[in-house]
Amino acid sequence: MSMDSLPDALLQYILSHINNARDVAACNCVSKRWKDATASVRTLYFPRNSFDNPSGGELPDNIVKRMVSTVVKLEELVVYSPFSPSGLASWLSLVGHSLTQLELRMDNLADNQATHESPSKLDCISAAKNLVSLKLWGVLMIHSPKWDVFPNLSTLEIIGARLEDPVLNVVLQACPYLTRLLLLGCEGIRSISIELPYLEECKLDFYGLGNCSLSLTSPKIESLEVQGCSWIRVPETKHLKQLSISNSSGRVYMIDFGNLTALEFLSMRGVQWCWDAICKMLKLASEVKHLFMKVEFTGDFEALQPFPEIDFVEFFNSHPKLRKFDIHGAMFAALCQRNSLKHVDPGFVIPCLEEAVITVRSPLNAEQKISTLESLLKYGKNLRTMVIKILQMKSCHTSADDFFDEICRLRYMNHEKVRIE
Repeated sequence: MSMDSLPDALLQYILSHINNARDVAACNCVSKRWKDATASVRTLYFPRNSFDNPSGGELPDNIVKRMVSTVVKLEELVVYSPFSPSGLASWLSLVGHSLTQLELRMDNLADNQATHESPSKLDCISAAKNLVSLKLWGVLMIHSPKWDVFPNLSTLEIIGARLEDPVLNVVLQACPYLTRLLLLGCEGIRSISIELPYLEECKLDFYGLGNCSLSLTSPKIESLEVQGCSWIRVPETKHLKQLSISNSSGRVYMIDFGNLTALEFLSMRGVQWCWDAICKMLKLASEVKHLFMKVEFTGDFEALQPFPEIDFVEFFNSHPKLRKFDIHGAMFAALCQRNSLKHVDPGFVIPCLEEAVITVRSPLNAEQKISTLESLLKYGKNLRTMVIKILQMKSCHTSADDFFDEICRLRYMNHEKVRIE
């Protein structure tokens, strides 16, 4: 059976699943019947190179307008190709009422002219009042957009942006019903206060000196990832299950969280955390099941300090539900103190630990490190896997070789559980 012999309804159904603008345009050229059938497409996607080889001299803005105007009910529009504010305004005047998903590559981060445009590209988006999802790439947000409230918007993603605190506040006020918020690769933020009562997932990644402050009040929050903040306050956390805090440029000074009894996964990353922040976070996360920790140093000031000693027995007694433990050099070294394993209660066990991933970077204190690895195997009654990662271990004498030999011996004696990477 050829495509020409298909019933109109079936042809329309098949062609409605085409979304690439070039493919839709090609279908329009086949026949009038096919052109009529493509009016049922729900999504139009214009890739970055859509207009690299223009023909006929027609402007890209006009081509997009012509294509969206032929669609009966366009629900999703994705434009990665360059466009103007007037072009965007003309498209949304035609399909803004039906659009539920809009994704735009704004490409105006370095465009000084964009600050004087009226209306701006951001202003034009207000015409799509029924959006459920809005995703913007490479956007300059120096002036507050003229947005009314988006009553149906549940997902907002902004990737790669230069913006200021007051502008971001205006944007969030126009999106009070968000359940998912992603601000990734954003610079210019110093202090952000988010109050979104329905928010469940939040990812924040701020460029700069790593000294941003964050206050988040969202009683339904379940997943939170924060990068680039020194001060973090999240008072309502009874539903929080996934938490990741990292700071690759500055130091984490202060964290203030509510009850974390629902927390299952905790990731702590960064070059430097104040020791009070580390201790408070570990204490609050006593019910955590998966702990990932890659903090290199502590210290309250500029000087980078090593971790103080952490009692092995006390740590695991304080985290009885821990199933996966992924630790890097500094935290592992802190657990390898000389006295914590000398007087272990006969009934001590690590009850739930199933997987341990340990990254070792130095042969210093090798004997105690081997003893700590052996203790994990001995007291972890349910331990199934131990992965020992040897990372950039440097030494000008034989201590590194001797330490590695001991790790190989440990692996040989416990080959069913231990592997070396």
